[in-house]
Amino acid sequence: MIEPALFEVRRDGFLLSTDRARLDVDTIHRFLAEQSYWAAGLERGRLERALAGSLPIGIYAADQKMAAFGRLVTDCAMFAYLRDVFTLPEHRGRGLATWMAREIRNHPDLSMVGNWMLATRDAHAVYAKAGFRPVPHPEFYMSLRRAPGEPAAADTKDAPL
Repeated sequence: MIEPALFEVRRDGFLLSTDRARLDVDTIHRFLAEQSYWAAGLERGRLERALAGSLPIGIYAADQKMAAFGRLVTDCAMFAYLRDVFTLPEHRGRGLATWMAREIRNHPDLSMVGNWMLATRDAHAVYAKAGFRPVPHPEFYMSLRRAPGEPAAADTKDAPL
């Protein structure tokens, strides 16, 4: 992955930053593993690997503590997938996730990216405020999910070639 340049923006006493040194990995891991529906039980090592292969986005309160988090999986040229977004309970209701989803698109190293995606079960209105819409042709999209460590061959062992 090409490492994008540091990007920081301030708003209403909060700092949005892609600085990896600011990340509170303990807080991120605790929230994702214990409080999220999409990453329940996430192992710390798997999170660390995911962070290494993506662009982390932290939002920090005036006291420098993490208020919100997300990460971007991107090639910095054509595609970006925003995922693992959460706002800690004490900072909810301030529009931080919407701000993150909108503001990260202003990162100069992501200016060529034309296809932005995310997935959510329950926060459609949050991301609609940032310009996200349902995919225009869901019949074009496919996915494959497998358990961590499951061999790739298991996905297709009974499929014809």
